[in-house]
Amino acid sequence: MSAVISPIREPLIEGNKSYHDITEDIASPTEKVPNQTWILAFIVSVGFLTFGVVCIFWTVWFGIGSWDLNRTVGWGWDITNFVWWVGIGHAGTLISAILLLFRQKWRTGVNRAAEAMTIFAVICAGMFPAIHAGRQWMLFFIFPYPNTRGPLWVNFNSPLLWDVFAISTYLTVSLLFWYTGLVPDFATVRDRAKGLRKRLYNFLSFGWTGSAKHWQRWESLALILAGLATPLVLSVHTIVSFDFATSVIPGWHTTIFPPYFVAGAIFSGFAMVQTLMIITRKVLNLQEYITLAHIESMNKVILLTGSIVGTAYLTELFIAWYSGYVYEQFAFYNRALGVYAWSYFGMMFCNVISPQFFWFKRFRRSLWWTFFLSIVVNIGMWFERFVIIATTLARDYLPSSWSYYVPTWVEIGLFLGTLGIFFTLYLLFTRVAPVVAIAEVKSILKSSGDQYTGKNAEHHYKEVVEKSDTAHAHSH
Repeated sequence: MSAVISPIREPLIEGNKSYHDITEDIASPTEKVPNQTWILAFIVSVGFLTFGVVCIFWTVWFGIGSWDLNRTVGWGWDITNFVWWVGIGHAGTLISAILLLFRQKWRTGVNRAAEAMTIFAVICAGMFPAIHAGRQWMLFFIFPYPNTRGPLWVNFNSPLLWDVFAISTYLTVSLLFWYTGLVPDFATVRDRAKGLRKRLYNFLSFGWTGSAKHWQRWESLALILAGLATPLVLSVHTIVSFDFATSVIPGWHTTIFPPYFVAGAIFSGFAMVQTLMIITRKVLNLQEYITLAHIESMNKVILLTGSIVGTAYLTELFIAWYSGYVYEQFAFYNRALGVYAWSYFGMMFCNVISPQFFWFKRFRRSLWWTFFLSIVVNIGMWFERFVIIATTLARDYLPSSWSYYVPTWVEIGLFLGTLGIFFTLYLLFTRVAPVVAIAEVKSILKSSGDQYTGKNAEHHYKEVVEKSDTAHAHSH
């Protein structure tokens, strides 16, 4: 019986590359002196980080009253940013876990940076509820706390507590998954290093030797962690949506929120991956490993999830009209035609209209269009969270308490500070670890030492088919 071979449509590694070439191209940025672009980006990121630290100390010293929250809008930019960052953290685990289980090889060019992005985004997200607590020194009360009166049990009926368990679990599994993938590559860098740097990478790689037993255990652990992480992709943002869906506030109390939030999280997460990947491939000269095939595949996911989000928006409007519930109808009327109409239509344009450009191959494979639209999508997803929170709370049941929420410089500074933290950590990551998974990229070459990417791929494919047909004929 002849072998079944899937056709090779487009190489995931451009050019003819040997294993040595792959190692040299991907590992060398961790060994060289950073270029001027990296240094400039790092200085800007540290500047934003410093401003954010100042705003954190300002908030702790003067209290939450330094934000514009001492009115009807009890959740402002802080929870908006919290949900936004959690959403961005979704793409890394999706690319790593679900696409690994489905054996999607196009993930290999982007999964490492996406996993790192997940860790850094969740760190940024976790800051906002902690700061919003007001008395940061009382944060230990979110956990069961043994004392002389017995354990102080937390309120398990609160969806805010569910966030604590969901996000901490998500961070732990994502961190383990990310570091597991790094171990073989740390060993590769170790073998190229000398002196103290060699000993440091030997410690980070846990003495990896590349033996068959090591690879077997590594692959088994990766599959186990992928199996654990896959339901987390769906559960984490579902639980975040419960912060709103379990309330009785019109505009929030709806069963569509869980799938709607999950699709939106993947939507914004993939957009942020695109932004980072396009910059990374240019600055680190990784165009041959982060190819147009990777970018086009991710744009297809953005198109799918963006269409799901757009469908959810229209469903919300229809159900509000069809329900006949005047308070629900007013909530959506106020979003579209009230004082915050600018944010609502900005959200609709960025999240519903802009992804539709990716129906056309010309836009899906254009770096400039992809980069521009990825930024537009993340702006739109931030608007979505702002619309859900601010427009709903600014117009409640009592017209006498209506207000117009405007963030203070402290709230804006905290958001800029988290951007600084995110990009500072990402830039440092590019200096200490390979941005692209060396071992996994090599695995798509299919056989040791083969160089059959690019034009040689078609020749190799025909050669394998001819050998297979010959063997089939002899068998008869």
